Formats: sequence, C-alpha cells, structure tokens
Amino acid sequence: MKLYHSAASPFVRKVRAVAIHHGLELDLVPVNPHESPEALVQDNPLSKVPALVTDDGLALCDSKLICEYLDSIGHGEKLYPDHGLPRWNALRVAALAEGVMEAAVFRRMHGGLPQDEGRQRFDARAKAAIGRALDALEREDPDAPLTIGAVAAACALGYLDFRFASEDWRAGRPKLAGWYEKTVQLRPFAETMPQG
Repeated sequence: MKLYHSAASPFVRKVRAVAIHHGLELDLVPVNPHESPEALVQDNPLSKVPALVTDDGLALCDSKLICEYLDSIGHGEKLYPDHGLPRWNALRVAALAEGVMEAAVFRRMHGGLPQDEGRQRFDARAKAAIGRALDALEREDPDAPLTIGAVAAACALGYLDFRFASEDWRAGRPKLAGWYEKTVQLRPFAETMPQG
C-alpha cells in the first residue's frame, strides 16, 4: 500500500500509528500537498495528505477513512469497537482529538502570515477551542483500552508538543499528561514522532 505523506502532519501520524499497530507495511511517498504534485492530485483531487492507495488500486483520502480501512484489514486488536457505547465513546474522543489537530494545524499555517485583527481573533478562538477539548480529554479514563480515540489523542498531543512547545498543554491536566507520557512509549507512537 502506498501512503502519500508529510512527516509533520498529525493526520499522517495517526494513519501510520494504526498501520504499525496492525503490523501493516506502508510505502511512504513524501509530498508537499501545498504544491499539488501531479501524482498526489491523481490519487487525491483534494491534494491533501494522508492519501492511501491500496494494493488493489483503490485511492482513499481523509485520515478517518484510511484509519478505519486499515483497522478493517489489520490483524491486531481492533481500534474501532463494533457497536454500542464503546464504539461511540471511541469515535467521540477521536472527534475531539481531530478537532484539536485541525485547530492546531490551522494556527500553524496562519501563524506566519500578517497578524491582522481578524487572524488574531481566529487564532484566539482556535487556541480556546484546543484548551476546552484538552480539558474534556483530561476527564477521560486513562486506563481505557487503546482505541482510535486514544490514537488520535496521542497524535494531537504530540503535534502540540512539536509545533507549540511554548504553550504548556500539560498545565492543569495531570491525568492527561500522565496518560500521554505512558502512551507515547508504545511502538505506534514512538516510531512516528513528528519531524520536519
């Protein structure tokens, strides 16, 4: 399977972590999606990463879709519970964590632009949303089994450390900080630390 990727993307990291969890091999193809390279656009017209091309030639875009696909073909413990409350809790936590990633990536992409009043207001709104989501994650059970929610949360927190190290997300969130320090030692996360 071929994965178009950017080493710094938390969404790519989430996909790679799921693949490692399941022992699946990915052929990593580095791209800069902002340049819309022809190969990427051919497989993903949105010119976004991650984008996966399966061994059967099926092109999948969007990390949520790719992660669910990998979980469906993987041999490890399933990250997406089948049904009921466990499934909805995993997806709920994943949605919170993905919201953190989206807001943080947006902040990163716009941080180098002229900071007019509108951008400053949006940055403050995104930063506040991240804080509220992290407060919600602080209330989660740190001993819950590994699910797609936990994978997304670990990738979101790692991205905050990588791109916003001066903003201490751990302050006032000891349970989340402790969970992260333990979880980041697991192979899917240790092998996918952000770069670039």
